[in-house]
Amino acid sequence: MLSFKFQNDTPLKILCLGAHCDDIEIGAGGTLLKIIQENEVSHLSWIVFASNKIRKQEALISAHRFVEDIPNNKVSINTFRDGFLKTEFVKIKEYFEELKKDIDPDLIFTHYRKDRHQDHRLISDLTWNTWRNHMILEYEIPKYDGDLGIPNFYVPLQEEIIHKRNKIILESFISQQNKHWFDEATFNALPRLRGIESTSRFAEAFYVRKLVI
Repeated sequence: MLSFKFQNDTPLKILCLGAHCDDIEIGAGGTLLKIIQENEVSHLSWIVFASNKIRKQEALISAHRFVEDIPNNKVSINTFRDGFLKTEFVKIKEYFEELKKDIDPDLIFTHYRKDRHQDHRLISDLTWNTWRNHMILEYEIPKYDGDLGIPNFYVPLQEEIIHKRNKIILESFISQQNKHWFDEATFNALPRLRGIESTSRFAEAFYVRKLVI
């Protein structure tokens, strides 16, 4: 099993960006749990852009369960309209510019740039517009559109980490339980496939456009 341990003398600062309330958890939740387990993380900012009153409360519960072991964490669940982020481009762009003043992260998680969901693509594009000299991992979300690509960065995960990730998602997002896709089989499916591709049982995979070491 490969380790996800950074060779760095200083604690990590991480920024997680998601268009919707469960995106970060589904796309990168296992990797975040592994990083937190194997590294000293000094700060983690968890930012969601689209939500409503019910989903915001669920997202807060979920996010805090992921970051509970990090003393310095900041969870922000915004209430931009789901599916209409492009119509509020100026406000969201300004939001990103304010974020840039507050945090200079060592690692950023954001959406895959070729994701077919318009909200996901916007957040990905603004991430790259805002942080040009950072390590950015683009995560993938399984969905009806069938837009999965060929990732080039894999993080093998132990089964207990996948189980913990799934448990948090399933217990936190009660409002999603009537969706046909919302079950543990779905949340195991893509990590199992990416595990096969990385000669492990489970893995989360990402897209890295540029890596400077």
